[in-house]
Amino acid sequence: MSSVGIVSLGCSKNLADSEVMAGLLLKAGHTLAPTPDRADVILVNTCAFIEPARAEAAENILAACAHKAAGHCRAVVVAGCMPQRYREQMLEAFPEVDALLGVDELDRLPEVLKALSKRRRGALPVTVAPGLPTRTFDKPIPALRLTGPVFAYMKIAEGCNHACAFCAIPLFRGRLRSRPVDALLGEARALIETGCREINLVAQDVTAYGKDRRDGSSLAGLLRELDALEGDFWLRWLYGFHNHVTDELLEVMAGARHVVPYFDLPIQHCATDILRAMRRADTIKAIESFPARLRAAVPGATLRTTCMVGFPGETEDHFKALLDYVQAVRFDRLGAFVFSPEEGTAAADLPGLPPPEVAQRRHRELMETQARIARELDRARVGSRGRALVVDYRGEDGAVARLPHQAPEVDGLTRIAHVPDAVKPGDFVEVRVTGRRGYDLTAALA
Repeated sequence: MSSVGIVSLGCSKNLADSEVMAGLLLKAGHTLAPTPDRADVILVNTCAFIEPARAEAAENILAACAHKAAGHCRAVVVAGCMPQRYREQMLEAFPEVDALLGVDELDRLPEVLKALSKRRRGALPVTVAPGLPTRTFDKPIPALRLTGPVFAYMKIAEGCNHACAFCAIPLFRGRLRSRPVDALLGEARALIETGCREINLVAQDVTAYGKDRRDGSSLAGLLRELDALEGDFWLRWLYGFHNHVTDELLEVMAGARHVVPYFDLPIQHCATDILRAMRRADTIKAIESFPARLRAAVPGATLRTTCMVGFPGETEDHFKALLDYVQAVRFDRLGAFVFSPEEGTAAADLPGLPPPEVAQRRHRELMETQARIARELDRARVGSRGRALVVDYRGEDGAVARLPHQAPEVDGLTRIAHVPDAVKPGDFVEVRVTGRRGYDLTAALA
């Protein structure tokens, strides 16, 4: 048996896949190395969404191969989006890699490791199924998490039925495939029973959950079932489409015990011409009304969004409309990125691409605008009280926590001073916000 070091790159959905593979390894009798440089086998789970992600994957693959060449491990396995999307190119670019695993082949990892231990020198077990992926995976060890003891990501669906002009994900992740409610309830119970205090539901489009099934499943129904589970925990869902937020979903969230009032709904843009070019015309009607609708239906709602600048055809007027919209809505959280043409997508060859320096300037202006809004919103929180989840305890330096409006890894933290030794990660505490430090808040126990 081998010790395996996992390098998980990209998004939280990829991390959920890494947890599936980690569980399979443990059930097969392998061990997980504390760090990749102390492993017999290095597993790199890759992202292929945009060029910077592919560059990061290549850098990690080459580092793992160099580690092997120096005699510090015996095999390198590469999994996930890169092999799925670029199988042939990877065989040529990374000849030192010992095996490739596609998106549908996660459960073949133990078999691959067995084959590697017996293979002839130079024989490469490639296990990337042809065509689009069609499967989903349940965790063999439901409570296993690579995020630490306090919170977890739970992938509720795989693939995407949208055809956004800029996005290549459906080309290598396939169409929407929702996991059964019973499997998700079982995973959630196991997480809660082992001390997890926040479950974050993730998918390419969480709000599309159940649309592919014939049993009436929906995000609203799933949240209702999860909210009925016993325990003290938070539920949060991440990444959906604002035009898919139903009245039933709002009703469930407004009355839930465990679901935090947090909406992660990327708009990408607000200009009608650009949304049509992005093949997101079905979101146009919802653009104006959804912020007020959500805030009215769910008291204390936090709105997070993502915008894209520099899309082909974007003019200064389009960009000004986006800036005006962002200033009017005042999103609690906003991320932005510059359009990057992706091979195989409808937008890859569209005319009218703004010059790189223009796109970068628009990105900078948008983020500066949002930074001002975020400062004003955070100042308004000073003196407010709320329930925070402790994620780290640092003795004399206090504790690090998150309030309901702070999603893990993307929204900043709340730093609590003068916390008793009895407080530990996983505890909920009442706090009073005292100030702001960068994108983090400072607080005291209430």
